[in-house]
This record gives sequence, structure tokens and C-alpha cells, in this order.
Amino acid sequence: MGTFNRLHLIHQVDLFTLKLFISAIEEKQIGRAAIRENIAASTATKRIQVLEDIAGIELLERTPKGVVPTPAGAVLERHVRAVFGSLDDMRAEIAALTEGVQGELTVTSARTIIVPFLARETSEFVREFPFVDVALCEKENANIVADVVRGDADLGVFAAAYDLDLDGVDVTPYREDRLVAVVPRGHRLATRGSVTFADLAAEKLIVPQAMAGAFAAAARRLGTEYTARHAVRSAEVAVSLVQAGLTVSVVPECLLDYGLLNTVASCVFDEPWAVRRIHIATGHGRTLSPAAQAYLSHLEARPERVNVD
Repeated sequence: MGTFNRLHLIHQVDLFTLKLFISAIEEKQIGRAAIRENIAASTATKRIQVLEDIAGIELLERTPKGVVPTPAGAVLERHVRAVFGSLDDMRAEIAALTEGVQGELTVTSARTIIVPFLARETSEFVREFPFVDVALCEKENANIVADVVRGDADLGVFAAAYDLDLDGVDVTPYREDRLVAVVPRGHRLATRGSVTFADLAAEKLIVPQAMAGAFAAAARRLGTEYTARHAVRSAEVAVSLVQAGLTVSVVPECLLDYGLLNTVASCVFDEPWAVRRIHIATGHGRTLSPAAQAYLSHLEARPERVNVD
């Protein structure tokens, strides 16, 4: 690569690519940054490569533990964070000049959606709409839609499931991410590039509650029944049991960070239902409050919306 080209950077780089660059540093992995920003991993890699080509200098160093900024990348990171900080200040000041959207808003969702996605996006929303009081409530996936139907929540963000009753709600697509198989280090499947449900079913699966229906349906398609050695409420608990070497499970890929990947092995889950589709539920035919409509629009306004590779 050549020297840093300031004019090319200014003329050709968009804010979303800079945001993706920051996410890659924070996640220490371009693939996880892609999940965070809701784009394909191949698209994320290409954007980072184009950013480095435009800058004329290497910005990220690929190490066994993930990507880290080069000295030049660290300089760019510092200035990009300053730019985004100024944009946040600008939004807050503009909002303060007008009455803006006001009110209270209750959003219900599951931990596996709140932690990687909603926590950050709700924080962004609150900065943009400082007069909206958002209550973000953690619920089991099966209870999220019911809260919206009853009117206990203005919006619910849930993972699609074949046995989930959607009567009484309108549904808007939000995100997609992958389900992956996790097995203990040293397990006979740990070196496999991909595994199927049939491979895992023989190992007596750890079953997160939200996955129980999908596991049962997959077992029936194989003409058998799965045996749950451990039935747990959350995917995080399932991963902790895999870390302890007990057996295997299937969890959303977005939950796996570098600390976990040092203690468990992750395999591609080669099943048609391995893509987790996340949706937003609102009351059927119900007129949303200005605050709820603003929040829905905020979640819908992803810079790019693509299918997971």
C-alpha cells in the first residue's frame, strides 16, 4: 500500500463504512462486526478492504486472536470516534430546539436479541429522541408476542419460531443471524467444518428453551425423538455447559465472542432452519404512538439489509 490519501478518504468513504471499521475493532472480528451491522460477512470484508485501498495504508492487522488496529488504524479510529461523537451532539442539540417526539415506550425482547442488537440501537434512539422514556424489558421469546397482543408492550422484538402464534400482531422483518453448533474443545465433532442436526442429536443435545420446538420438529423429520440431557432457559447457559465439557448445543452466532471461542469449538450448522429470523411485532391494526413509530422507524433504518451468506 502507498501513503495515506486524505482527499480520497474524504471523497469516497461513507459514514457506514467508518462505523463498520469501528465495529470490527470493538468486536475484534470482521464477521461479528458484519452481524452487528446487519450485512453479509463478504460485504463487510470488501468494505474494509476498499477503505484500506482508499486510505493507501493498512488499517487493521489480522492476528490469531482477531483483528486489531495498526498504528495508522488507531489514529483513524480516534478521529472517527470524534466525528461520531460530534454527530451525536448535533442530533441532541437539534432535538433540543424543538419539542420533538415525547412519551413513554415499552419494548419487550429476549436476551439473545437485546445483548447483541437492541441495547446499542436503543441507546442510539434515546440520544436522538431525548424526550422519549424507553423501558426495555427482557422476556422469553414465547412471551414477547403475547405482551404486545395484551398491550403490555408497544413493540416486541422476537425470533421467528414455527410454533409461535402471531394472531393479533403485525410483523415487520428486522434482522437475520446464524445458528451455529457449539461443542467442547477436543470433542470428535470439533474439527468438522459443518455438522447437521443428525450429527448433534446422537450426542444428547443441550436444549435452550427457545430452541425446543425447532429441535423437536427436526427430530420428527428424521423419524426419531431427540433426548435433552440438559434443558435450560437461555443460550448463554447452554454455552456454559458446553464449556464445561458436558455435551453439545446450538446457539445464535452473535453470542460467541473471542473468550468463548478459546474454550469451545464452533461449527457451521448445516440445516435449512439455521438462519434465525428476527422480527418486530406491533399490535394488529393498532395505531402506534409517535414515540413507538419513531422507534420502529429507527430499527427499520438499517444502512443495508441483506440475507446472511
